[in-house]
Amino acid sequence: MSQRPRASLGRVLDDLGDSLLELVAGDPAHEGDIGGIVIHDPDDEPVQPPSALVLGVGVRGSDLPALVRDVGQRGAVGLIVRAPVALTDELGDAVKESGLALLGLRRGATWAQLTALLRSLLAEGDLGPTESESIGGLPSGDLFAVANAVGALLDAPVTIEDRSSRVLAFSGRQDEVDPSRVETIIGRQVPEKYAKMLTDLGVFRELYREHRPVVVNPADLGADSISMQRVAIAVRAGDEVLGSIWAAMEGEITPERTAALQDASKLVALHMLRVRAGADVQRRLRTDLVSTALEGGAGARDALSRLGLAGKQVVVLALGLPAHGPGLSDDAERAAGDTSHLERLADALSVHLSASVPTSAVAVVGGIAYALLPVAVGGHGSDFEERAARLAEEFCERLGTRLPAVVGVGCVAVDVSGITESRATATRVLRVLRDGHATRPVARLPDVHTQSLLLELRDLAAARGERPVGPIARLLEYDDRNDSGLAETLEAWLDALGDVRAAAAALFIHPNTLRYRLRRLQEVSGLDLDDPEQRFAAMLQLRILAPR
Repeated sequence: MSQRPRASLGRVLDDLGDSLLELVAGDPAHEGDIGGIVIHDPDDEPVQPPSALVLGVGVRGSDLPALVRDVGQRGAVGLIVRAPVALTDELGDAVKESGLALLGLRRGATWAQLTALLRSLLAEGDLGPTESESIGGLPSGDLFAVANAVGALLDAPVTIEDRSSRVLAFSGRQDEVDPSRVETIIGRQVPEKYAKMLTDLGVFRELYREHRPVVVNPADLGADSISMQRVAIAVRAGDEVLGSIWAAMEGEITPERTAALQDASKLVALHMLRVRAGADVQRRLRTDLVSTALEGGAGARDALSRLGLAGKQVVVLALGLPAHGPGLSDDAERAAGDTSHLERLADALSVHLSASVPTSAVAVVGGIAYALLPVAVGGHGSDFEERAARLAEEFCERLGTRLPAVVGVGCVAVDVSGITESRATATRVLRVLRDGHATRPVARLPDVHTQSLLLELRDLAAARGERPVGPIARLLEYDDRNDSGLAETLEAWLDALGDVRAAAAALFIHPNTLRYRLRRLQEVSGLDLDDPEQRFAAMLQLRILAPR
């Protein structure tokens, strides 16, 4: 069997057509691979690689002809907009002139889902060419090709799912099934209501226990959106269940169909294992390349070349989880020390950046997720840093508050030594954000420069064994003996620049209580709050030397 193009526009239509995409106009038979996925933004146009597939999010009919001509002139092979699309004479002429294919994203599918699907189709080969492999006559690890082959063998639309009922790949002809299958394909996940029905019926228990196909009668589910019989079989590697194959087919499950499904499950298992192994290898390789590039040295240039970043200006982003802070959930606090959460965050950041900057590289190095973000040559470095910060802020907003992330933005690097400096800057900013010394989730060095200097002074003082002295030492000793919190009162008053009401509000006490505490701490420590030199010394010791 001949191998299909791994990243061509025709491949995208073959695998995502019917359920998600429709061809509006143009010829999808473009030679060569898709160069990347780009989201169109009229206010902040991203760098468009050759042979790009452009996502026209929010583009209306009147704007389409001009956009088609614009992206076509820059070498795009396709443009996807929200369906339905009215194919006017002007639009048809623009498509012919540009030579690209105009596609429509069907109603019900989201841009985020489409981006994730495109990423899964186009991800292979990101780190350069590799030797072609095949399993059972199909491209190794190509689950979409396997799904289409199994679907053709059974003459039925099929999906390949993991243990969590996430759709890993699907065949064509999904529109021939019922609304529940279309909903599953669009969401890349079996909807919870259907999964609960299958669990209550004991389908999953039987599926993972038996080595034969399991038949699900739609009448047993009692859902109007399910009208076609499902036949499923588990995919196993030894005693481990990797997932399952689900076919929507009518009629009796004959011995021939049973044998075909059992053979298909063995083939799918080999490909799923290859995907798992390949993902691990690719992750390790990318991590090694990113780490080498960040450290500089003799191998940095070669690493940048293999990452596709040779000769490009780069901004380094450093991503981590906040160690503590207001509003941080228990789950987030536990996640802060869990490297698996950081790996998932790095993967999510990679997908987020790939839509706007396809050649970016993300990897976890030394407990921090670093991103190498290429920027256009020329222009002002601060503009590129601000754009990188905007991309990071959009990512943090999408994550929400349950698992907040913080991102430090480095400076623009024009060479290998500059990348090392950009990494140091991003890491320095990240430390300030992680320690809760800034209210924002994303920052550049100018935003947190003073807080960063204070942290470095604290490190220097700790290394030299410095301890609080004078009034602050007496105050801290008194607090330790009496659990009085007078040092906290002093710090709140200093932070409020002597505003009693603001300091009292920060401590949730009455202003008169605060005034009493101020008089008391002066008696205990001998500190003169009217002396600006003593106030500054007190603030500096509380910030740098006092236990926090």
